[in-house]
Amino acid sequence: MTDAARATMWHGSVALVLGSSTGGVGRHVASLTRGLLAAGCRVLVCGPAAADELFGFSAAGAQFAPVEIPANPGPQDSGAVRALRRALTGRDVDVVHAHGLRAAFVASLARPAAPLVVTWHNAVLARGLRGQASALVERIVARAATLTLGASEDLVERAVALGARNARLGAVAAPALAAPKRSRAAVRAEFRLTPDTPLILSVGRLHPQKRYDVLVEAAARWRDLKPVPTVLVAGSGPSYMLLAQRISEVRAKFFLLGHRKDVPDLLAGADLAVITSDWEARQLFAQEALNAGVPLVTTAVGGLPGLVGDAAVLIPPGDVDALDTAVRELLADPAKRAEYAARGPRQAATWPSEEDTVADVLAAYASVTTSARAGQG
Repeated sequence: MTDAARATMWHGSVALVLGSSTGGVGRHVASLTRGLLAAGCRVLVCGPAAADELFGFSAAGAQFAPVEIPANPGPQDSGAVRALRRALTGRDVDVVHAHGLRAAFVASLARPAAPLVVTWHNAVLARGLRGQASALVERIVARAATLTLGASEDLVERAVALGARNARLGAVAAPALAAPKRSRAAVRAEFRLTPDTPLILSVGRLHPQKRYDVLVEAAARWRDLKPVPTVLVAGSGPSYMLLAQRISEVRAKFFLLGHRKDVPDLLAGADLAVITSDWEARQLFAQEALNAGVPLVTTAVGGLPGLVGDAAVLIPPGDVDALDTAVRELLADPAKRAEYAARGPRQAATWPSEEDTVADVLAAYASVTTSARAGQG
């Protein structure tokens, strides 16, 4: 029987485990939850209570068990392990599927009786003692998982190098981008922009990995352009104060918007989208920008080159000069912007859909449960 045939027959019970999330991982798990329920599976989601409020797992029809798995490791992990064990005890769970290293580490220590599937969404970029501790967590997770799914090829290679028994690329789709609720003119009016003022947008957590410091330095250079472009970043996180201070020092026309729920609207008002990260797998904003037909400049890191293909301008990470040049060239060339705007939706059409992603996950569940039954026999 093929994997596809097994997937259509799999209607078991799955526990999805996630840690603290306000973005891509949470939205991915929410998409999986809806798809698995529609396929006839029984779904239990284990994660922080705030994640249920934000992503609506219970509202979608899944069972939800609060397991507080914070973004950073610490003594509280022992409590998370106990909470996950309680959540799984007495439930008929066929597969435990953990998303991200933090959730996967807690799930590994909980030692569920069911096969453990782990999706790696992010690379470890920390250095020093924290980096060494994270490398140990990676090794534990890689060796504990029955099956490892990587959101990008480099994550799969990393898991294999650390001892993963079975690892492959896993389909990760972006949830469908909602239609904007406001017109381009209305969005731009919110920020008091004239019709000819370029609007440059980025969306993501304010975290050192995102390298918004590079975008701030480039924005300071753009003060010599007429009119001066306005840069908006939607997202919250630990880098806020440092970024705000630097924005003030260099007098960049740069605004930190905090968490926004109207990204489709912001994209409707934008002329360019920019990603400056040191690493990404299948960055959600990259997918949203290309889907919306907004020309994108992005760093060539992790899974991004394979994700965007020739539909975005690729630059090296940490390179202010390269970012400055790419943005200036696009702003000066309307025909080039139009070409990239047209390429975006075409590239997006090649990505796995939410239905494809659910089918891929069902095939994974079928394979690990079949292997588990064979081992018991």
